[in-house]
Amino acid sequence: MITRTECLSYLETLLEPIRFHDYCPNGLQVAGAEEVNSVVTGVTASQALIDAAVDISADTILVHHGYFWRGEDPRVIGLKQRRLKQLLLNDINLIAYHLPLDAHPALGNNAQLAQLLEIEVDGRISGTGDPAIAMCGCLQEQKTVPAFTDQLRQVLGREPMVIQGHNRPITTIGWCSGAAQGYIEQAAELGLDAYLSGEVSEQTAHLARELGINYFAAGHHATERYGVAALGEHLAQQFSVNHQFIDIDNPV
Repeated sequence: MITRTECLSYLETLLEPIRFHDYCPNGLQVAGAEEVNSVVTGVTASQALIDAAVDISADTILVHHGYFWRGEDPRVIGLKQRRLKQLLLNDINLIAYHLPLDAHPALGNNAQLAQLLEIEVDGRISGTGDPAIAMCGCLQEQKTVPAFTDQLRQVLGREPMVIQGHNRPITTIGWCSGAAQGYIEQAAELGLDAYLSGEVSEQTAHLARELGINYFAAGHHATERYGVAALGEHLAQQFSVNHQFIDIDNPV
């Protein structure tokens, strides 16, 4: 058991959210129980995740995508009211870390992707935030486009969209989880063979072909499952709390 205050203090030190100019508040978003004994982690604080947490009597939900995004309707109505009501009625803390969880050098989404995909991290891609979030590195084993596509399919459990910019084997690669397709130009400027993100936009296809870089869209949800799960396991080991990662299916 750990108190909510102690847990948040530890997470603030670990993830350093003060360093990021984010689109939402990081840290505690909804206050619930004062003691943390059972933590559910998930990608997004959807109604389905809240219901699952209630079913197993969790007192804390830790997610990558929480609430109160910049520019959203501030009124507590509709699905926002239903979600908040469920959290408050069941005394559940909602804690969310967005960009800090993408960027963490060990527990972050991008660091976890590197481990899963057997990529040796060389550094970060400048121009992807302050501090920089996207990473670059080398595959441990050079792969053809079909071979790397197959690896993504097997590891992430979904069919990636592939936009081929050249026919060379892939050795160097840049990546950033989620909706980070806009960094493809920075990756191309570094001379990388490929760039991987979660989503794809209409212009991404033209950029990949004209810049001569292979692009892989592996799914927003699929690329962001691993950081929050790793963070939950880290908390469980540090403080002997119960932890369960719940994957709410999302094809996007």
